[in-house]
Amino acid sequence: MTLRVLDSFGKQIGILPKFEALKKAREEGLDLVEVAPKAIPPVAKIIDFKKFLYQEKKKKKEEKRKSKISETKEVRLGPFMNNHDLQVMIRRAESFLNDNDKVRLVVKFAGRQITHPEFGHEIIRKVINSLGKISKVERDAHLEGRQLIALLTPEKTAKNPPKSTYEEKNQEISRQEVQSN
Repeated sequence: MTLRVLDSFGKQIGILPKFEALKKAREEGLDLVEVAPKAIPPVAKIIDFKKFLYQEKKKKKEEKRKSKISETKEVRLGPFMNNHDLQVMIRRAESFLNDNDKVRLVVKFAGRQITHPEFGHEIIRKVINSLGKISKVERDAHLEGRQLIALLTPEKTAKNPPKSTYEEKNQEISRQEVQSN
């Protein structure tokens, strides 16, 4: 059986019989590793196999470090929130979604508030509607004990996330101030 043999730098040595390739690898104190078994003839490389495994492990670790794992962030709401407080929570949820995190909306009922869960559903509906452009509902609102819970996931969008309406308003005000000066 013949092999196309490469040295440790990737330079081609030539087509050699299997035993001669093994002999050459042993002379250099390295291992003969089959790189492309389906090629004709199969390709083998003379390398230090332990070093090769170490480098592969290092590459995988680096890839794992670079990839961001999506987290689930929680935004707590009340069934009788005023509009301004609700807008603050919506902006917070929006920033989480722009960071590619899932958002868990929780409406917590205290005392006798649980007798009117429709107010909690209304609050969650408002939040979902205002975040509809950048998110989708993964799990609809459902009661778990005294909590009404819904789960939102970020919508797959372009690399630059859309600016929030809050940021757009601030930029517009800044432009107007600059123009008036």
